[in-house]
Amino acid sequence: MAELTIDEINHLDEAAFVDELDDIYEHSPWVAERICSERPFASLAELRDAMKQAVDDASRETKLELLRSHPDLGDQTGITESSAEEQASAGLDQLSPEMYEAFQRLNERYLERFGFPFIMAVRDESPETIREAMERRIEHSEADEFRTALAEVHTIARFRLEERFAT
Repeated sequence: MAELTIDEINHLDEAAFVDELDDIYEHSPWVAERICSERPFASLAELRDAMKQAVDDASRETKLELLRSHPDLGDQTGITESSAEEQASAGLDQLSPEMYEAFQRLNERYLERFGFPFIMAVRDESPETIREAMERRIEHSEADEFRTALAEVHTIARFRLEERFAT
């Protein structure tokens, strides 16, 4: 995908604007829809902050839907191109059968405990680091983990914006 400048993003019609930004927050075009009328953005940072604020201002149920839209780490079925690239950068697309099973068990425990999948900005992390984070975070309270997962979602969105758009 060709890089766009902030000026080009600002001049897209509403449908194209939403289309360009719809996967910055996983399967959640509503984020771009909510900020479209705030254009023009002076910088990529301002765009990022507006998207973050749209998520932060959303209802708890909408935030929960956003969290639930993320794939299980290590599972390559039905994921977005961005998620596939991020998981590949961490080697999650080449797990040994034993490590894959360990991830599946942790994903199941985590989902059962919190009601949404484990979310971590995994770009360039190792499978071992990710597994350790899963094991550590599964001990969090629901409120703490909800906040942690949202913070990770914002980090993922920042990485995606920086990768996609020229500054």
